[in-house]
Amino acid sequence: MRRRGFLKKVPIAASAPVLLNNIPVNVMAGNSHLKRLAMMNDTDKVIVLIQLHGGNDGLNTLIPIAQYDEYVSLRPNIAIPSISSKANRRAIALDNRLDEMQQVGLHPDMTGVKDLYDQGKVSIIQSVGYENLNQSHFRSRDIWYMGGGYDDYLDSGWAGRYLETEYPAFPDNLPSAEMPDPLALEFGNNVNLIFHTEFGDGIPAGFPIGEDFAALGAIETAFPPDNLNDTHYARELRYILDIQEQANQYADRLGQVYENGINSGTTYPERYPLIASGRFSRNGLAGQLKTVARLLSGGVKTRIFLTKIFGFDTHADQVTANDSTMGPHSALLYHISSAVKAFQDDLAALGLEDRVLTMTFSEFGRRAASNGSYGTDHGTAAPMLVFGKGINPGVVGDSPDLNDLTRGANLRVGVDYRSVFKEALRDWMGASDAAMQATLFNDLPDLPQPLIGGRITSTENTFIEDRFRLNNAYPNPAQDQTTISYYINNSGHVRLALYNTMGKKIRDLVNENKNFGEHRVQVDLSSVPAGSYIYKIETGQLKVAKKLMVVN
Repeated sequence: MRRRGFLKKVPIAASAPVLLNNIPVNVMAGNSHLKRLAMMNDTDKVIVLIQLHGGNDGLNTLIPIAQYDEYVSLRPNIAIPSISSKANRRAIALDNRLDEMQQVGLHPDMTGVKDLYDQGKVSIIQSVGYENLNQSHFRSRDIWYMGGGYDDYLDSGWAGRYLETEYPAFPDNLPSAEMPDPLALEFGNNVNLIFHTEFGDGIPAGFPIGEDFAALGAIETAFPPDNLNDTHYARELRYILDIQEQANQYADRLGQVYENGINSGTTYPERYPLIASGRFSRNGLAGQLKTVARLLSGGVKTRIFLTKIFGFDTHADQVTANDSTMGPHSALLYHISSAVKAFQDDLAALGLEDRVLTMTFSEFGRRAASNGSYGTDHGTAAPMLVFGKGINPGVVGDSPDLNDLTRGANLRVGVDYRSVFKEALRDWMGASDAAMQATLFNDLPDLPQPLIGGRITSTENTFIEDRFRLNNAYPNPAQDQTTISYYINNSGHVRLALYNTMGKKIRDLVNENKNFGEHRVQVDLSSVPAGSYIYKIETGQLKVAKKLMVVN
């Protein structure tokens, strides 16, 4: 019997989870070239995956502005009020500088995503899926995990094949002084197909870890009886016990890393503020991301993290009957948006922001048409959200065409999910050619816009400056008057004021709500004494001050 088959029949202690920060976490062990491991340092890149378990409704996550009438016609009982609505809770305009068919409104509970987008730290990929998308939770989830197509049946996952190729000889010789940590961590009680390897006996060597390591203790190791000698059973049992011993060592190591790490003063959200109690009130993602940040600050060398948030199978009561902006789906979107915003703020404060790429995915989307139970049924394509300082911010692809649906009122797939993972591994993780071949992603097309590039990391932050800017006053130096202009990408409150060089405010120039677009302010300087002054704007992400000279 091959070892892979043997392990399927024999329960191994290494598959039990360890609790970290009271959250079950599973570990994928692996090995690597010792030279490569020795060269690893704190600049190593990391991917954090966020699985939206159950099938997320993309159309109520990103509301298509140019097709709003069609959107309401398809789902009149769950449609989010438009950005132009006078409702207190309505869609948030994402980016008025996008092409018409790319413009979307965010769900009103996604203010955290909006803030990150305005900082140039969000890329949205529209209409992601795969050909002939399977609408079974388990089968479609496995397809995303394996990195295959609708008719593929693989025993390994794309992340497992990538890690196994980049770090060969899995699972032998680990942990080691050069690589004391598992290559992948999965939050929860199971190790899914995504981390299964192809050649390393097909096992991810997963187990759960936690904050109370003293209560966990070590797993007792009982060696084979002497009368078995060097039989096949004895050799395989010793192999299993070696994996078990690795589990003990990883538990100890991760406990030390967690204790050595810190979080910044960032506050992670614990509950949805609009639901007092119940299943959807608690933020089940925030604690996982907080733990990832602390492990990274403690020096963990893990390369891929898989976090999860449940509850997206919203067949009924996705929204409340009297308010389409409220309900379980609203709470879930708040949990994602607020948790990721806190995570990014935490990473930035810890000096780790340059290392981490965070990606959401779900096994499928929901149908374009709602049902009679204030819900949506299993569908096809859905958006993926990618977060980080190193991404190319913006929107990839148009909103799904609501006038061109497939059978069953389903959205057409525009981007193969494997293309997204391909660019994350190749351009973010720097995967080798051999690793890219192993993932089976190499022949997939690139995205229409590169995922990785990071205009925000360039000398000139063109993404933000194109959307929020304070222009130079003209004329400057000025005598009796000057003109100050500014551009804002969203409607909101604007405060523009003139200060002397001691910081004392001379006068407000603007202090009111303004619509998005270019604005000009004629400033009367006839009563302002000659000298140096500062004009400063504050609105949303834009907080800029510039110098103005007044002459006689």
